[in-house]
Amino acid sequence: MISCSTCDRQSLRLSIGRTAVRLTITEECRFVRTPDNQFWVTFGTDYALWSRYLVAFDEVQVVARARDVGEIPPNALRVDGERVTVAPLPYYEGPQQYLRQLPRIDRTVRAIAADAEAVLLRAPSTIATLMHRHITRRGLRYAMEVIGDPHAVFAPGVIEHPLRPFLRVWSTRNLERQCRSAVAVSYETSRSLQARYPTRPGTLCTGISSVNLPPEAYVPQPRGRRSADGPMTLVSVGSLEQLYKGIDILIKAIPQLDPSVRHVHIGPGRYQPTLEELADRLGVRDRITFAGWIPTVEGLRNQLDAADLLVMPSRTEGLPRALIEAMARGLPAVASDVGGIPELLPPQMLFRPGDPDDLAAVLGRVLADPEGLAAASRRNLDVARAFAADRLAVRRTEFYRAARNLMTDRRSLPRPAAVPDAVRPSDRTA
Repeated sequence: MISCSTCDRQSLRLSIGRTAVRLTITEECRFVRTPDNQFWVTFGTDYALWSRYLVAFDEVQVVARARDVGEIPPNALRVDGERVTVAPLPYYEGPQQYLRQLPRIDRTVRAIAADAEAVLLRAPSTIATLMHRHITRRGLRYAMEVIGDPHAVFAPGVIEHPLRPFLRVWSTRNLERQCRSAVAVSYETSRSLQARYPTRPGTLCTGISSVNLPPEAYVPQPRGRRSADGPMTLVSVGSLEQLYKGIDILIKAIPQLDPSVRHVHIGPGRYQPTLEELADRLGVRDRITFAGWIPTVEGLRNQLDAADLLVMPSRTEGLPRALIEAMARGLPAVASDVGGIPELLPPQMLFRPGDPDDLAAVLGRVLADPEGLAAASRRNLDVARAFAADRLAVRRTEFYRAARNLMTDRRSLPRPAAVPDAVRPSDRTA
């Protein structure tokens, strides 16, 4: 599921050098800084993620925007800690604030790049693009972790923004350039991102998910057969800040299902009132529960365990964590045929993205098949075991150590292939 089909496995076993090296990593999450100069995050990546790079590097410096606050926010997690620091950028939210702050942001990134020893770009990312510009001027080698697809994120119907067509072309081209001149690339998927954003021939590359499931994330055994009679509960998970999770598609499919079918959505966002109005117009508001944000992992797992089927109707995805977490609970799942989802689910559990009629047809067939649901539970639990933290840690460590050697090798690199300025066929779909 996460096998590396294009990487050189022998190069993943390069030995780590002796010289102390600080790794500088770009990150899009928004941090807050308290008066004691400590950094926190309320939604996103905390110290547990950044400390895993310490298996190969002596220090980690995270480059991200940060906002000053007077006290630690509720439910916040610490970002910095032992051998992990934050290099804060001027804070912004959205394209307009970014453009107003761009001169200050660029000066800060340039200063960080001038002092960088080894750089890892987590992309796609506006901050990663700025960092790439400055480190390539220095001739500094860098590695990448590709965790999303801007070509899909900015596709028509996914987000609402007047600059969406421009952002799609601009961000896609930037990611193409970055992958083609990196010395090592780790992709979130095993196939789909590699196909759209290939590396230069001979580059170290692999597919390693960022999902790390602890032992307690897994149920001990799959679900047994249940009757097709009686109420069935669908569950969906995801932010409602944009409509790319496709919850509107699921709501449009519900009127075509048996009236006993219920839907629970987990996750807050500004589009919830819009979705509630849609459910009202379709006459299914009483069948849908918006559960909002569930602050604890145990609470989320309880919701997954209480459901009969996970539905992921996304318009775009990488390799979705919510799907993998549900599979680890032995929960059957139906999802749209986008991004890395086909690497997780078989064709009979997929539907055409953006098509509520096709989703309703797949749901009707799946919910009426108790044997099929039990088989899906067994299969999903088995597939999810590939994302166990102990399994991924070994491969991730090998990649980080090999990337360190490549980034600190001062021999000259071949000149990266240029990306033509002409608009490619994929750009015309914007």
